[in-house]
Amino acid sequence: MSTPPLDRFQELARFLRIRRERIRPEQVGLPYSGRRRTPGLRRGEVAMLAEVGLDWYTYLEQGRHINVSSEVLERLSNVFMLDASERKHLFSLARRELPLEIPFDASFVSPSLQGFLDSLNTSPASIMDTRMNIIAWNSAYCAINGDLSSMSERERNFVWMTFTSPQFRYLKGDQWELHARRIAAQFHAGYARCADDPWWSEQYEALSKASPEFREFWKTHDVRDAIDSHKVLRCPNLGMLNFDLVSFQSLENPNLTVSIHVPQQDGTIAKMEQLMNKGNFI
Repeated sequence: MSTPPLDRFQELARFLRIRRERIRPEQVGLPYSGRRRTPGLRRGEVAMLAEVGLDWYTYLEQGRHINVSSEVLERLSNVFMLDASERKHLFSLARRELPLEIPFDASFVSPSLQGFLDSLNTSPASIMDTRMNIIAWNSAYCAINGDLSSMSERERNFVWMTFTSPQFRYLKGDQWELHARRIAAQFHAGYARCADDPWWSEQYEALSKASPEFREFWKTHDVRDAIDSHKVLRCPNLGMLNFDLVSFQSLENPNLTVSIHVPQQDGTIAKMEQLMNKGNFI
């Protein structure tokens, strides 16, 4: 027996009704009016708080085919006190893109997440925010890239590091240009998503002055979010280091990307142990 397709309008109606019923009037600043026949807020109260018409909101909860703007969805999210997952689900049901998180939220790495990086031993690992700033790392990452704690905030930006660091360019060897084009494309995509954030234009101007290659690659207007899963780095004393790259978003903060270079079983693990025993190799 086949399953009928999901009716997103009915699903949206049920979601709104259930969320309305779980909010008490006093939670949204409304006076307590004694015992109610139904739990939660009344439809009229939701309409008032979300600044929409009562008839329109009633139709919405009845599952009628209504297009809802992102602005109204945002107001409903606030009325129902939705968390990040619930808000995303609401926008998905309404077939709307989530609005950008502007202004930029300062990044925070929890002790448990830092502890996870530190437990990875010979796997260089780092965490980047949405601006591609490296905000956390482990000792294996420093064994390859140098002591990041002694670098300025700008020097710890991965785009800036790619285009201005002689050490990083040496590490990438013959793969540097391909990598740099990809990073410029990622920066281009991020700039487009956050065009209202002045940080991006300031970073673009600084990179354009510092690197002729950045200016050249920028003109191609390539945009890309994906990254290669295989990485090869060049060590002056130990030869080539081969890694598989694992990258994912943090559940506790989706603005953070965790990247782990997992050394391959070709001698790279032993080479990483040597590097970590003697410190930074460049």
